[in-house]
Amino acid sequence: MSIYYNPQRTRNIFDPNSRAAFRISRSKIELFIECPCCFYVDKRLGIARPPSYPFTLNSAVDALLKKEFDLYRSAQNPHPLCIKQGIDVVPFAHPDLNEWRDNFKGLQFHYEPLNLIITGALDDIWVGRNTTLFVADYKATAKDGQVSLDEPWQIVYKRQMEIYQWLLRKRGF
Repeated sequence: MSIYYNPQRTRNIFDPNSRAAFRISRSKIELFIECPCCFYVDKRLGIARPPSYPFTLNSAVDALLKKEFDLYRSAQNPHPLCIKQGIDVVPFAHPDLNEWRDNFKGLQFHYEPLNLIITGALDDIWVGRNTTLFVADYKATAKDGQVSLDEPWQIVYKRQMEIYQWLLRKRGF
């Protein structure tokens, strides 16, 4: 057995008799869409899927981009890549941004009809001149050619952005 895999979890398991709000992440919503049975086994029985390979390079790219955009955020200047691409935005400065980026806290909203706390850890937010917010998520790829979101498997990325947008709207943005 791998040191990275603990198949029998005892925390964050759904108890139908509990009145406490249940936390569910954006990635667990995606798991439900992909495989409702896998979701049930994970969230009700506490048996998670084995983890995938760690994407060390992706994590490094993510961390470096956040640090770089944070430099421009502190000065409230647009990033040179945004200028080059004609994207008229600056990194959004908000006191809770680091909390919203945290995988164990994230951006949260209590959806009372189902008593769920929906969470998602976003990478970044940019703001346009008209105060429109843009959610940014950094992805590293080794794909040759033009990068797009047109492949069927990339619907996951689109849903990820939709959930982050929904969370921000529910929080008054």
